[in-house]
Amino acid sequence: QVQLVESGGGLVQPGGSLRLSCAASGSIFSIYAMNWYRQAPGKERELVATLTSGDSTNYADSVKSRFTVSRGNARNTLFLEMNSVKPEDTAVSCGSALASLGHGRDDYWSQGAQVTVTT
Repeated sequence: QVQLVESGGGLVQPGGSLRLSCAASGSIFSIYAMNWYRQAPGKERELVATLTSGDSTNYADSVKSRFTVSRGNARNTLFLEMNSVKPEDTAVSCGSALASLGHGRDDYWSQGAQVTVTT
């Protein structure tokens, strides 16, 4: 099995910064991509950022130039650096990984963390 543990959520003022992390562990054979999602109250889940095993990145238009996704040296930890945050960034964030345990591949999810941007 694969476990994803997320940390770093909390309260931040508009214009501030917050860093999220998502650590994957378990009997992982390969991780093909890791993603950050978020879901704001009353809205559908949104794909915020993707980092592939080849280090390609992709961002939602709403966060481009403000958020940066990266991977730790161990390559099983995903980070999201959130800068110049806005009230509309308030949401429950969730990390995910498309991974293989040796055959096939599945999506695995973190437990989620609340990010609240408020004065």
